[in-house]
Amino acid sequence: MSLFSPPRYQAAFRPYRRDRDGLLIRALTRVERWIKGGIFGCRMCGNCLLKQTAHICPMTCPKGLRNGLCGGATPEACEVDPSRPCTWHRIYERAQKRGWEDRLLEVNAPLDGDRVGRETWLNLYRVWRSRGKGPRLRDALFQRGRFKEEWDALFFHARQPDWWQGDSRYHPPAYEEPVSRLEEELRAGGFVVTGEIAPPLGPSPEVIRKKADLLRGAVVAANFTDNASASARMSSLASSKICLDVGLEPVMQLQARDRSRVVLESDAIGAAGLGIPNILCLTGDHHRFGPGPVTTPDQFDMDAIQLLWMLRRMRDEGRYLDGREIKAPPRFFLGAAASPFGALPEYEAIRAEKKVNAGAQFIQTQPVFDHDRFVDWLEALDKRDLLGKVHILAGLIPLKSARAAQFMADDVPGVVIPDEMVQRMTGAGDKESQQETGFVMALEILEKLKKTPGIAGTHIMAVHWESIVPRLVEEAGLRKAHPAPQV
Repeated sequence: MSLFSPPRYQAAFRPYRRDRDGLLIRALTRVERWIKGGIFGCRMCGNCLLKQTAHICPMTCPKGLRNGLCGGATPEACEVDPSRPCTWHRIYERAQKRGWEDRLLEVNAPLDGDRVGRETWLNLYRVWRSRGKGPRLRDALFQRGRFKEEWDALFFHARQPDWWQGDSRYHPPAYEEPVSRLEEELRAGGFVVTGEIAPPLGPSPEVIRKKADLLRGAVVAANFTDNASASARMSSLASSKICLDVGLEPVMQLQARDRSRVVLESDAIGAAGLGIPNILCLTGDHHRFGPGPVTTPDQFDMDAIQLLWMLRRMRDEGRYLDGREIKAPPRFFLGAAASPFGALPEYEAIRAEKKVNAGAQFIQTQPVFDHDRFVDWLEALDKRDLLGKVHILAGLIPLKSARAAQFMADDVPGVVIPDEMVQRMTGAGDKESQQETGFVMALEILEKLKKTPGIAGTHIMAVHWESIVPRLVEEAGLRKAHPAPQV
């Protein structure tokens, strides 16, 4: 048990190779593991973030997230292991008390396999020597401001390797003309509608073709989930290509769970090669939410923010993470997800700002059932000057049954359904009446969203009820989308 951090979810890392470690490095590693493990719950990640995370180790998070909250985070408990507190809530709370919230905006690097399990103190000394600058002891005595500046710069260079170069600044896209129909529609203004199609369990493309036919003309683009809830389906990449071939522009979801950074780069390049320009970057649901047998609980190689940062640099700088040049850089319109109802709005706003700074150009949110709380989240984003930098599509789920309403209210992280809505569904009567009640409530929410400043449209997640989307769009009085050209 550490003094400052929640208990470690997994054991400390060990070096992949030890043949290059001399006696000094081995001794320092043992001492650091013992001291920092007892005080901070250190897992020896090789790239310490304690100075940025209010001296609480983010690697005690069961997902190993290094850039903030996950979509299912709550103040009460961790979504992966409800018996423990959320590590990132602890970090945000302490940072807020000390006025260190802006430190949490820096886009932190994924782990370097050559560094995990090794000491960081000697490495910090190497960085100090290589910089040829301070901090110097005499400045600590006579020029405190300069000493602090150099001290912060030293730690920044130590945790931001050359292959990553993360920072806390906003990075707008380095191109001017829209790369997709979705981006073109969002730039044009108005109220844009996107939809969602769950890929089939089997290999037949007919399911996607039929659902794409239902949505074409009602939505600008259709998302394809990427093994949501850690459950295998047809890949989002293949589903997106089938959809594109029948004339509806896809949004390929790309989640970091189960994939190394190499596979993520490869999948993104493959999507660009197939003509799929829209990518929604996700961290992914933890393995425990999937069907058994559950895979080993390894922590994620990357999170959504790191994925955005990597893909943006591939597009705008034309380089892979390892430095290799991409002679014909891919054209991506990058998106992210947001959870307005998980943590406090001010915490979720920090998380959203990191995504926008890293490269998110549009955001699709969890479903909105409580409009007032959604507006609180928008106001928190506005305070951080985000509404003019990103297109926000408010999530909308038309509830199909009372059972679905109760399940989402009780068991889906990041979703809040007011009790009166659940009661309306349970009191609706038979199956057809429940469906009609769910449709009417969705239409009521949609009318509120149409009048809400700061959002660009809605993202309708019909959850195997795609046939209701055209009716919903028509009765809401929304303009029809133009179909994407055949490829």
